[in-house]
Amino acid sequence: MVEIESFRNMSSKSRGGEQSSRSFVSKKWTFLLCLGCFCAGMLFTNRMGSVPESKGIMRTTTVEAEKLKLISEGCNLKAKEEKHVSKDIIGEVFKTHHAIQTLDKTISNLEMELAAARAAQESLLNGSPVSTDVITAESSRKRKYLMVIGINTAFSSRKRRDSVRATWMPQGEKRKKLEDEKGIIIRFVIGHSATQGGILDRAIQAEDKKHGDFLRLDHVEGYLELSAKTKIYFATAVSSWDADFYVKVDDDVHVNIATLGETLVRHRKKPRVYIGCMKSGPVLSQKGVRYHEPEYWKFGEAGNKYFRHATGQLYAISKDLASYISINQHVLHKYANEDVSLGSWFIGLDVEHIDDRRLCCGTPPDCEWKAQAGNVCVASFDWTCSGICRSADRIKEVHRRCGEGENALWSATF
Repeated sequence: MVEIESFRNMSSKSRGGEQSSRSFVSKKWTFLLCLGCFCAGMLFTNRMGSVPESKGIMRTTTVEAEKLKLISEGCNLKAKEEKHVSKDIIGEVFKTHHAIQTLDKTISNLEMELAAARAAQESLLNGSPVSTDVITAESSRKRKYLMVIGINTAFSSRKRRDSVRATWMPQGEKRKKLEDEKGIIIRFVIGHSATQGGILDRAIQAEDKKHGDFLRLDHVEGYLELSAKTKIYFATAVSSWDADFYVKVDDDVHVNIATLGETLVRHRKKPRVYIGCMKSGPVLSQKGVRYHEPEYWKFGEAGNKYFRHATGQLYAISKDLASYISINQHVLHKYANEDVSLGSWFIGLDVEHIDDRRLCCGTPPDCEWKAQAGNVCVASFDWTCSGICRSADRIKEVHRRCGEGENALWSATF
């Protein structure tokens, strides 16, 4: 029994040792296995984690780049479209502006035709003779002229007119050539006497028959009626000839026609132009003095000056301003002095006042010195006489010393 127990104990010990040995080996291999699995897991995790992450970034970057490209292309396309639309808008604006200018010109021509028809109708109703220039207005208007020069004159100024004809105003075929080749019309401007058809009117008719250089107005002549005469002159001239400019000059002023034409041509493309020697003289309230202004109170306190206006010896206005006078002549106010009246008619209008001192040079030696310096004067007169003093006797001398020469006129291109 003892041996049996002993054998059992040994067997038991032997199994316990095997179990102990197996238990020991199992833990060791388990540890190594766990360590290996951990390392393998780390390696697998790094590979699997980093590679997908890199691909994800690349995919994200590619997608974002494509989105940015699309946005950029969209912006460029939008900018191109906006630029194209902007060009289209500018083009339409220019077209509209041109259409407005054409329409404005058409309306202006229609208004002039209406004014001419009214003038002819009023002359017929009043029993006044219709000017031949008004009768031939339709045929003349088809021709475009550079300027119409109206020389203001009076019944008593026959010697002045002859002195002008003998100096700066071409005569006969030369005057016709001036109209046809240069587009320049020159006429003496005069109305009729208080006793229409009397001796004064018959004398003008005889003179006109000889020279054919008058523009007769439906107007009663008189020094105090110069403002009314100026208004009627522009209305008649614009209805008789289609010109770029309409000029008024006194019959005691010397004019260089070519220099005048070259001066006006510089402003041909400008609308509403008023050209002359601009001044602003005192408003004279004292009765009995020359250039007395009966309506002096309209200009403020005593000692005030007039608004800027061109001196009356010579000035020029563009066609649209002459048309404005023609259309509104019945409501335009007349002051005592015609140059003041003209300036007042343009107040409130968008008019460009051009002050050119060559339109008011003095007589020799002033105009002669300027001509020698290459600055030929447009007009010459004496300020003290508001024209050339004793012009009928002295204008030939002024023409000889200050004239531009006949060749200057025929060689000029406007």
